[in-house]
Amino acid sequence: MSHPAVVRLRELLPPPVNGGDTVDWTGIQQTARLAFPSDYREFVESYGGGEIDEYVSVSTPPVPGSAYGDLLERGDPALSERDREELGALLESGPLPPMSSFADSASSDLVFWLREGAPDNWRVAAFRRQAPHGVNRWTVFAGGMASFFVAVLTGEVEPLSERLSTGGVHGFRSWRGV
Repeated sequence: MSHPAVVRLRELLPPPVNGGDTVDWTGIQQTARLAFPSDYREFVESYGGGEIDEYVSVSTPPVPGSAYGDLLERGDPALSERDREELGALLESGPLPPMSSFADSASSDLVFWLREGAPDNWRVAAFRRQAPHGVNRWTVFAGGMASFFVAVLTGEVEPLSERLSTGGVHGFRSWRGV
């Protein structure tokens, strides 16, 4: 059964003709000791690694030949103490949870999972590199990855340095180039 947010995302952002990537999710969970949200797994299987509107790059676990298969190699984000404090103030839940970056933009924005609780309950946090002075550069989104991308594509949230078109057709370019 398809995740409802992925169904909506497919309406806004048609998957590439050549399909997504095949990933051994059980093997990754055993070796990396990390499970992934169901919407993300479905996204990877439908879209694979690639770019949304030639602006937002989405990473996957390792896939032979894919330049986007770097998800497991991404370490702790290089954020200043001030940036971490700003995020902590938005979370109001004590110390920052573990974070994993799954997307970034051409403007060097970063999009993370806040890994608290079960993977399907992880929230998304976006860090905007280019923001007016004095403006908090973080957006914390209560939903998962697919819901976050739906909200970005429809203009419900504007967490990135540049706004994606909300009226036009959106495109996903797979690492396969098709």
